[in-house]
Amino acid sequence: MGWCDQVSQHQIGLIVLSRFFHLLSGGAAQGLVNALKASIESTTETQLICTFGAVGLMKQKLLDGAPCDVVILTAALTEQLTASGHVLAGSARHLGPVKTGVAVKSGTPWPQVDTAEHLKAAMLAATSIYFPDPQLATAGIHFMKVLNGLGIADTVASKLHPYPNGNAAMNAMAACDDPHVIGCTQVTEILITPGIDLVANLPLEFELATMYTAGVRSTSTCVAEAQAMIDILICQEHAALRTKGGFLPVA
Repeated sequence: MGWCDQVSQHQIGLIVLSRFFHLLSGGAAQGLVNALKASIESTTETQLICTFGAVGLMKQKLLDGAPCDVVILTAALTEQLTASGHVLAGSARHLGPVKTGVAVKSGTPWPQVDTAEHLKAAMLAATSIYFPDPQLATAGIHFMKVLNGLGIADTVASKLHPYPNGNAAMNAMAACDDPHVIGCTQVTEILITPGIDLVANLPLEFELATMYTAGVRSTSTCVAEAQAMIDILICQEHAALRTKGGFLPVA
């Protein structure tokens, strides 16, 4: 069963055709996809239906049979899905690495976070800490490792505010009234959130740069359209847009 649904209606000798094209994606790519959505729809002559969330959840949705023609996940997960036959072999293309950063509400002072000690002091000083799912989101899993590495996971436990994904975490942080909060997620999710500033990437000893990769679902009936979408996302013409949105160049 494919997921490029074709619905036809005969009206006075005319066929009305609507085609729906589905994406499952980690939240890191949300800004890039949304910026290019109109171009993708025009090129593929489809309506693009997007679902964004933690990569672990998006992987599970695909495995559970959710509608999907293109998937954007970490390179490691995409490789796993290619090996298991869920992603079409040879279709995967890298969008670029994404680093994990520290955020504060716009208009509030920026703490120093360039060293482990500075980052520790910033986390201890914050009244609340916003971050993505520590079980299913790449940045959330890593952030818990950072807190443990700093030796403050138990100390700040009562301040932690995990959300299903980084976008949700940053939006909640932007909406709160407390100016003394701090957040951590992938920089792409910070940059697209109004009311939130990217302070800096995590210090070198805790740095995380995650490669994101797009691939075609093996059961898609829209393989040509799916590949066209990926080509738009990775083309040189949109290199500046990827960089602006937080993606590093592919080496």
